Parts: sequence; structure tokens; C-alpha cells
Amino acid sequence: MRILSGDATRNRPPVCPRDATGCSIADPGPDALAGPPESPPPVPTTAVISDIHANAAALHAVLADIRARGVQRIICLGDIVGYGPDPLECVDEVARACDWSLMGNHDFGVLYEPTNFNPGAEAAAYWTREQFDAEPDDAKRKARYDFLDRLRVRVVEKIPETGYPVLAVHGSPRRPINEYIFPDDVVTAPDKVTTILERVQRLAIVGHTHVPGVFTDEPDFYPPNELTDGTYKFTPDEKAIINVGSVGQPRDLDPRASYVLIHPDRAEFVRVDYDIGTTAGKIKAIPALSDWLGDRLFEGR
Repeated sequence: MRILSGDATRNRPPVCPRDATGCSIADPGPDALAGPPESPPPVPTTAVISDIHANAAALHAVLADIRARGVQRIICLGDIVGYGPDPLECVDEVARACDWSLMGNHDFGVLYEPTNFNPGAEAAAYWTREQFDAEPDDAKRKARYDFLDRLRVRVVEKIPETGYPVLAVHGSPRRPINEYIFPDDVVTAPDKVTTILERVQRLAIVGHTHVPGVFTDEPDFYPPNELTDGTYKFTPDEKAIINVGSVGQPRDLDPRASYVLIHPDRAEFVRVDYDIGTTAGKIKAIPALSDWLGDRLFEGR
């Protein structure tokens, strides 16, 4: 026998009125006529990409993966150009697909001057500028330069998924365009990491090093393969800087394109295969670009 807790009469079905024949007359009520309750709207997700470096094959593969996941919002942390063979195509695609993009040091180098670049990077910057200038369509050429010129170096916004401000920069919260935060810094320069984290209210997203992972305020660094399911869960009492890795030139010995999905409670690292041979072949066919820029893609260096 099932024992009812509390007042047993509260668990009995209501007594329905009866018509003259003794049959129950069911009153469906307004809720029954309204149909099943509507499902809550899906929680939005933001895809964060960075360091495309004029690698159209990698960019298209990542954008296809994002679309396949049903993600509608994409932001870019800069370095759309530099190193790679497809600068115009990548600029056009980022301008079309992303809500906004930041300026990276290679974008700055093409628009202004490639200062403090190594010889290969400097040559690639000048070659990229030549491609912009060689565009025969005046409107397209102007639109691309205008796009680069409007790129911001720092954005703070309340990303819908998190509910609190998130700082977005290309390099570091201290020097947004050029400063690197390397994984080894947590051991070799912990004061540097601590000082940078002092400029973060809760969460920052960066690129620049091409090495994905999470810096926490211990300080420590966690690559994606040390995170459960490649996911970093946000905690109220911990600051973090999330490096989303590189779409077009990963340097963590994994040649797959890298990006991050920002969910309400976590950051999810994603890797995507793409046709590396296509991009490497294009690079080697351009005399101004070093063959090494193509070879390194196969090794993720």
C-alpha cells in the first residue's frame, strides 16, 4: 500500500461533476487548451577566434565547425593577416562573419609599420600590404583598409553568456597589441603574470602566443589537455585569462586550428582539422613568403 504523506486528500484527484447520466464531465481549463508549455530559448554561445594569419583554409574549416554547432555569434581577437597567403580573403570573411574584431600586431604592421618583426614576418607584412594595394577595385581596396583602421585594441563587454564584464585584447591586458603571456611565465616570471591579472576584473580572453590554455591567479597555466573535456569552468573566486589559441598557425605542437566557445558557465576549447597542404602549397608558391611558414603548419610550431 502506498502511504501518502501529509494530508492525503491533497493527493487525490479532484471529484468531477456528473451529468444526468452519471458520467464525469471533465473541465479541461484554459491550460489544457493552450497546448504544451514552450521550451525556454536556447542559451547563446559566443565563438572566439584569433590569429588567423591569412590562412583561408583554416578559417573556412573553423567557421564551418561553428555553424555546424548552431553558434550565431563570433568575435575575433586579431592578427587576421600576416604570415599566410590569403590576406584579402580572410579580411573579407572576418568582416562578414564576426560581430567585431580587434587589432593584432600583424594587422598593425600592415596598416602602419612592422616594428620589431623578425625578417620572415616583416617580409610577409610588406607582401600583404602589396596585396591590399594591388586590388583593382577602388571600393574594395578602401573598404579593407578602412576595416583594418577601425579595429580596436581593447574591448570590455558583458558577453551574454557570462553575465559579467569580459576583457578582450590581442596580447595582454597590460599591453594589448604586443605583449606575450607565455605558459612558462607562471614559473619564470610569476610576478609578471600576477601584475597582468591585477588588470583583470574576472575574465580576459587573449591570443597572440598561438598557444591555447588558461592562466589562473595562483598563478598557474592549464593547457586544454589538462582540463576535463578540454573545458575550463568559471568560478566566482578565481580570475582567469583564457588564450584561445590560433586558427591559422597553432604553436602547441597540435597542427589543428584552435578556437574557444564561451558558454554561460565555462570555456570550451575546440580543435578543427583542415587541409594544411593547401595553405602550405600556396605559401611555397609565393617567393616573398618563407617556405618555413608553410612547413611549420604541419608540425603545429
